[in-house]
Amino acid sequence: MSGNVRSRLLDELSTVSRRYVASYALFNQALADRLGLHPTDLQCLNLLTLEREPVTTGRVAELTGLTTGSATRLVDRLERAGYVVRERDAVDRRRVLVATVPERIAEFGRMWERLGGDRSPLFEDLADDEVAVILRHMRRTVEFHGDRIARLREGRV
Repeated sequence: MSGNVRSRLLDELSTVSRRYVASYALFNQALADRLGLHPTDLQCLNLLTLEREPVTTGRVAELTGLTTGSATRLVDRLERAGYVVRERDAVDRRRVLVATVPERIAEFGRMWERLGGDRSPLFEDLADDEVAVILRHMRRTVEFHGDRIARLREGRV
C-alpha cells in the first residue's frame, strides 16, 4: 500500500473514530437521561454487570478510574436509584460489597433490547477474520483509553 493511500486511510480512521466515540458518548448520555442516571453511573453499572461477583467500592474505583471518594458517591447514587445494594462480605464481615439488583438489571436489559441492543446484524456481512480485526482494535482501544485515563488522573498530560 502506498504511503499516500495509507495516509488517507489513517486520516479517515481518525475522523471516523472521533465520530464513533462521540456517537457512543451521546447515545450513553441519552440512555442515562432516560434512566435518570449520570452517564458515568450508567457505565459503572455496565462494568458491574461484567463482574462475576459483587465488588468492593475500591474495585469500583479501579473499574472507573475514579478516586475512592468519587466511587463511593457513585455507588451512593446507584443505590438510591435502586440499581445496586451494599452487602456484608460473608467471609469477611468487615468488607462491604456492591451488588447489582437483578430486577433492575433485567429492566435495563429490556430497554437495551427495545433499542436494538443486539449489534450482531452490524457484523453479518463480515468474514470471521474481519470481525477478529475489529475485536483486536477494540481491545487495543480499551487499553489505550485506560492508559490515557490514568495519565489524565495523575496529571501526566
